[in-house]
Order: sequence, then structure tokens, then C-alpha cells
Amino acid sequence: MFGRLRAWSRRHSKLVDALVVSPLVLFCLLTLDVYKSGPPFGRYIGIPATLVLSAALITPLLWRRNRPREVFAVVALVCFAQWVADVTLLPADFAVMIAMYGVAARCTARWAVAAGLVAEFGLLLAVLRWDFSQLDAFPSMSVFVIAIWLAGIYANTRRRYVESLVERAERAERERDQQARIAAAAERARIARELHDVVAHNVSVMVVQADGAGFAIDSDPEQARRAVQAISTTGRQALAEMRRLVGVLRQDAAGGEEYAPQPGVAQLGDLVRQVSDSGLPIGFTVSGTPCALPEGEQLAIYRIVQEALTNTLKHGGPGVRAEVDVHYGRGEIVLRVADDGRGASAPWVEGGHGLVGMRERASMYGGTVEAAPRTGGGFQVVARIPVGVAA
Repeated sequence: MFGRLRAWSRRHSKLVDALVVSPLVLFCLLTLDVYKSGPPFGRYIGIPATLVLSAALITPLLWRRNRPREVFAVVALVCFAQWVADVTLLPADFAVMIAMYGVAARCTARWAVAAGLVAEFGLLLAVLRWDFSQLDAFPSMSVFVIAIWLAGIYANTRRRYVESLVERAERAERERDQQARIAAAAERARIARELHDVVAHNVSVMVVQADGAGFAIDSDPEQARRAVQAISTTGRQALAEMRRLVGVLRQDAAGGEEYAPQPGVAQLGDLVRQVSDSGLPIGFTVSGTPCALPEGEQLAIYRIVQEALTNTLKHGGPGVRAEVDVHYGRGEIVLRVADDGRGASAPWVEGGHGLVGMRERASMYGGTVEAAPRTGGGFQVVARIPVGVAA
């Protein structure tokens, strides 16, 4: 409710300012006849002139919200002209206090102090002109001016505090939205990497098997049949993994739907056998003492080896042989996938998605990937991923 009221007051600022000064206008109208018998000090200028002077003092207050310094300057000048002309004090002179409050409540400390000093100086001038016998009244009247000035300072401080709270809340909301966008982008990048690895690897295996079946379909039908079966198995595996990945994006996925577990280090042997069955001879060795690894890190290791073997299938050429070595060292796991294929002569693209994906996966766990042609022929991928305390 308070928030709605504040928003309404901002939309109708002129109306609110008019309502604020309306009691002063009413008081000025009710006291028009008070000075007919003679003012206590100064000279009386009649009702028409009093109305004009009161309007000149009060009307600028309608703009005090947007232009507090200019409004205070205008009101102070009108009051000074009134003092010079020796016109008696009017109820409308209280507009100086309202304008001073506006400066203290909406401007910087420097302007607030300046407005307070001007108001105090104006009070001193009034006392010196019209109340010489009672200069001791200045301190008590000055307390009233200072009280209004302090009220404006308090309002200014409170307004700035509320604005800072609103700004912090808006900034927190923006940061939360930004974090959500970053998380969504990271999830999309992760799924893109997974899809790339799944599709590139399995399609490469299927292409190799299909080529083999095409060559052997006349000379060795049994081998061609096994190749076709391997293609079928690989295709089903690719579909299952893609279904699992795409299922992550489904907003209305059934709660009881289950997905296959993510592949890890334990599935490296199956991966090597699958690629070997496609016609790529692979030597697979594991050295060192295996240690427990998080599922995410195991998936990164599996995908790096899978991508390296996929590149061997695509770029190694005929008669290529590969070696996969997994070494559990002190504080790190070293993955080495090497082949004796075409190496530097292969159409390898340094900025390709495969190498980028391997490096991104390793960097997520503080690791590095080096990929380059081997001396004497072939290609090699070496990944170092810290584990345990080193990670």
C-alpha cells in the first residue's frame, strides 16, 4: 500500500506539492484583515498588494521538488525585496522555511548548509530592522529555523538510504538474472559439447563400419553382417545418449522417466572395445593406483579419450593403430592417446570443435590438453587433469 501511494505521489508531484502548501494559502487568506488596524512593525500595503506578494512567495513552492535551489533563491529574493521596502512580515514568509527544507531534503550537503545560512541571515536582518529592543529573541527563533533545517537533512538522509536499498535490490535482481543467464549458457554449452562428442564419435564409427561392410559384402558376407550389426548397435547407443541429453531440456519431462548413467572411467574399456570392433586396433593400458573421482571429472576423462579416438578414426588414414594410456600419478591423471597415422599431413583444424571441447572439459577441472603431430609420424593428445588435493 505504501509503495502504491509513493508511486502515485511521484506521478502527481505538482498536485501533492499544491496540497502541501494549501494550509499556508488558507492561513494567509484568513489573516488578510489582521493588519488593517496597523501592523506591529513595518508598513501595511493593503489587501491587493498583500495577495500579490503572498502569491510571489508561495507559487514557486510548486516547483520545489524538481528545482529546490532555484525555488529557494526566488523566495529568498522576494523576501529580501520585502525587507528593503520595509513591508511588514506576512504569513506567506513562512515559504522561506519550506523552500529551505526542500533544499536540505533534496540537495547536497553544501547546498543545504548554504540555504540554512541564508535563512539564518534573513532572520537576523528581520530582527535588526523590526525588533531592536529584543535581540535576545534571535536565538529562540534561530532554534526554530535550525529544527526545520535538521528535519530536511534527516529526510535527505532517509531518502538516500531508501534509494540505496532500492538500488541494491535492483542490482541483486540484475545479478540474479545474469547468473541465471550464465548458468543457462553454461548448460547449453555443456549439452552442445556432449552432443558433439556423441554424434561425432558414433557417426565416425558407423561410417567406418559401413565402409568395411561395403568392401566385404561380396567377398566376406559374414564380416559384412557383423559390420552391419555393429552399425545398428552403435546407432542405438547414439540415440540413447542423445535422448538422455535432449531430455534435460524438456520442461514437461515425466517425473518417473529414467536416464542412463553418465559414462566414466570404468567405461573406457567398453569404449576402446567398441572402437576396436570398428576396425581400429587399439592398445589400452592403465597404470598407477586408481582413485575415486567425481562423476563430472570421470565424464570429462571419458569424453577426452572418446574425442581423441574419433579424430584418429577421421584423420588417421588406412592401417592406423592407436594407443590409449591412462596413468594415475601423484595429484593428477595423465591421459595419452597416440596413433601412427598421417599426423601432420592429416586435415587437422587447430580451431575445431573437438580440440576446443577437450580443452574446455580439462580446464573445468584445472587441467590442460596438448594436441600435436608426433615426431616420426602420427598424432598425439596428452591431457593432464589434477585430482585430490591438487585439484
